[in-house]
Order: sequence, then C-alpha cells, then structure tokens
Amino acid sequence: MDVFSGLAQGFQIALSLQGLTFVLIGVIVGTVIGMIPGLGPITAIAVMIPITYGMDPAIALLLMAGVYYGAAYGGAASSILLNAPGVSEAVATTFDGYPLAKQGHAGKALAIAAIGSFVGGTISIIFLTFLAPLLSKVAVSFGPPEYFALMLLGLTAIASLSEGSTIKALISGTIGLMIATIGIDAQTGTPRFTFGNPHLLEGIDFLVIALGLFALAEVASLIKNRKEKASDMHNIGSLKLSKKEAKELTPTMGRQSVLGFLVGVLPGAGGTISSFLAYITEKKLSKNPEEFGKGAIRGVAAPESANNAASSGAFVPLLSLGIPGSGTTAVMLGALIVLGIQPGPLLMTDHPDIFWGVIASMYIGNILLLILNLPLIPYISRILLVPRQLLISLVIVFCIIGVYAISFSTFDLYLLLAFGILGYVMRLIQFPAAPLLLAFILGGMMEQAFRQSLTISNGSLSIFVTSPIAAVMLLVAFLAFLVPIMKSRKPKKKAPAENDQSA
Repeated sequence: MDVFSGLAQGFQIALSLQGLTFVLIGVIVGTVIGMIPGLGPITAIAVMIPITYGMDPAIALLLMAGVYYGAAYGGAASSILLNAPGVSEAVATTFDGYPLAKQGHAGKALAIAAIGSFVGGTISIIFLTFLAPLLSKVAVSFGPPEYFALMLLGLTAIASLSEGSTIKALISGTIGLMIATIGIDAQTGTPRFTFGNPHLLEGIDFLVIALGLFALAEVASLIKNRKEKASDMHNIGSLKLSKKEAKELTPTMGRQSVLGFLVGVLPGAGGTISSFLAYITEKKLSKNPEEFGKGAIRGVAAPESANNAASSGAFVPLLSLGIPGSGTTAVMLGALIVLGIQPGPLLMTDHPDIFWGVIASMYIGNILLLILNLPLIPYISRILLVPRQLLISLVIVFCIIGVYAISFSTFDLYLLLAFGILGYVMRLIQFPAAPLLLAFILGGMMEQAFRQSLTISNGSLSIFVTSPIAAVMLLVAFLAFLVPIMKSRKPKKKAPAENDQSA
C-alpha cells in the first residue's frame, strides 16, 4: 500500500461520524487538561484506557492521540496568563509569553501560540506521513553515546538562558544538576542524597520544581508589590499580527517545527527538551537576543511550534518500531497492547486502518484545534480581568492541586513551597531560574547515558569519538561553548583604540 492510498483509507476512518466525534472529544479534553497545571496528557490517557476498552482499536487510538496533541495546545494558556505551565512542554513558553501578557499583549501571545502549534503540528504530520519508516531507522541508531552528546549539547545552551551574568547562569545550572541526582541510582539501586527520607527515593518531580520556581515565585513577587500600580495585564490587546510580525514569525515557526519533529523522533527526548532547544536556538539566531525574556514574539512561537511538532514526532518510533518516544506514548503503547494490538514494523501491513487512521486524524485534529482555540482566546484571556487578590489565590490553588495530583503526597507540597522560596530568592539576587530547570531535565538523562556508554565500552571514553554522530555533536557542543567566550573578548581588544580616539 502506497502513502496516498493509505491516507485515503485513514481519512475514511477519521472523517466518519464516529471518528470525527472521538477526535473532537479528544482535542477538547486534551486542551482543557493541558491548561490545568499537573494534569498532563499522561494522566488523561491513563484515565482513557478503561473507557476505550472494548472499542475499535483505530477509534480508541484516535481519541488518545487527540488528547495528546490537544494537551500540547492547551498548556500554553496557563503559561502565558499565569506563569504556571500547564504541562512540562510549555515551560519555555513562559519566558516570553508571560512578559507579553504583563505588557497587555496576552491576546497576541495566545494567538501566536495557537498558530505556532498549528504550523508545528502540520509540518510534523507531513514528515510523519512520508518519512516514518526512514526516520525510525535513524531513531534506532541513537544509542547511549549519541544521547549523552545530545544532552551535553543542550547543556552548553545554559549561557543563552542567562539574564546578564553567565556565571550566575552556570551556578544555577549546577544546582539543577545536583537536584537531578536525588533519588535511587538507576544502575546500582543505591539511594543518593535522600537523607533517609523515603519520599525522596523517587527523586523530585519536574512539575514541583517548575511551578515553584515560576508560578509561586511570581505569586510572592505580586504579593510584595501589591501596593504598586498594577501592570497592563487587564488589557488583553489585539489578536491580530502585523505584516512585519507575520514575516518575522514565518521562518521561526518553520525551522523550529523541523527541529521539534526531529527531537521528538528520538525515544525519550520529548516535547520538553525540543521546546527548550527551539527557544535557545532562536535566541542565538536573533539579531536582538537581548529582547528574549522580555516579551519577544519569537520566544513564544519557537517553543510552541517545536513542542507540538515533537508530539507528532513521538509517533514515529511508536508506530514504526513499537518503541515509545515519550512518557505519553508509553502509556498509549500499553493501551494498544490491552486492545490486542502490537505496534511495530508490521503495524502498517497488518493494521493499516490504525496506522493511517491516526495520521489522518492528526490532520483533522490540528485544524479543529485551530478553529476551536482562536475564537476562544478572548474568553480564555478574561482570566486576567480577575482582581489581583483572587488571581493570586487561583494560582496557588492550581499549583497545590497540580502537585498533589501527581503522587497524592503532602511532602511534595512542602517541596513546592521550598522551590517557591528558592525561586523568589533567585529573583531578588538576579539568578536566572531557567538554567536550573534545563539542567534538571537533562542531568538525569545525561548521567544515565554516560554510565551506559562506559559500561558498553568497558570504561573507555573512546566510544564518544568512534561514534560519528556523537563525535559531531560533541564538536558542536565544544564550539557552542567556545564561541561566546571568544566573542566576549573582542570588545576588550578594541577598547584601547577607542580610548585613544576619544582622547
């Protein structure tokens, strides 16, 4: 079966009354869940498994896929309006989305997020349609050495997330790496830095840190400055983009959609890493990098395009190899097995209705999400019209519910408070929080990949050089670290000549 005949069969399933109904339900449920901190797509799909039991596997997967990429759309809303990421993939959106909302451009920020998500989703689905078998072979070629090199390349971008001082950014990143080591060692089973506390054996959840450093720290800042004049957050602003803004955003959405898809294809990488890499890459490519973190529209478009593209990219290893590309697709893999379907190389030939039905539903789901989200932006933005006192209470409640829903542990609430205090103190002494979060995300994966690589090579570091992919990425990481240092030295050499001219 060729691609076009397969797509035709997929659209027959997705455009049927039952298919359209379940795709619509999935994207609506996913969007709503994505807006609520803590209730990510993994939780939603886990709840859907009993509901889909006994259903046609093709229709069941349409529903779960709709929830998955619907949540990627919805996570931007709370990030932009409340500085409280609904899902981990939306953390990078807070860096410029929330400043835009504070400047009275919440409507524009949400519109950019919706359009960027649509563009990222559509481009990645086209790649998924035509390149899934080829890219699945590339995904398999990534072993521990390649993953270590990729994570190290991501860590070199910490300096790009600094807010003035590179030293402070590196210190913040070091703290993130230290936090990532808390819990049971995956290789030896030895507890590390738990101090005898059983609640720390599983480590610290990403959402606890993200909501503490960003949402609670923002709440503390609002309480401290409660007597000051309120910002323009009550002004939602226009949703329209000027021709200049549209021209500026088009290449950003295009290239970061491709980057997001390629990262999403790699098992375990996911939308969170792709959104950070997209944000950092766009900042490096910008002629005015100082605008990032202060309300740059490209800072919203880049992570939103990338994380939605990664959501579709994660289906490549799932459908082609039976390997989950993210935590959410791992749950979906379990759901398919429960339904009697084994994803893998034979899925396209044995169950073409499932393979092509999911791909066709993504085209339809992306269009439905854009149609649903753009008209709802003025109503979603009305949360900013809530008085500041109530808004502060609302954010605190969202954070508590989101964190408690992860493990139903009151200890996590104490951790949330601790990271909220840490985030506020970091603001006072002007330490950036983003490097800490990025290092925490990459730290655990990097350590595991490094130790696995050494186990494979019997302790020889040459494994990182003998692998062509790893060697190239390590070289790029070295250059990414070296170039900023070289650039910082150039002005110092020109300073004496400038002083002579002024004299």
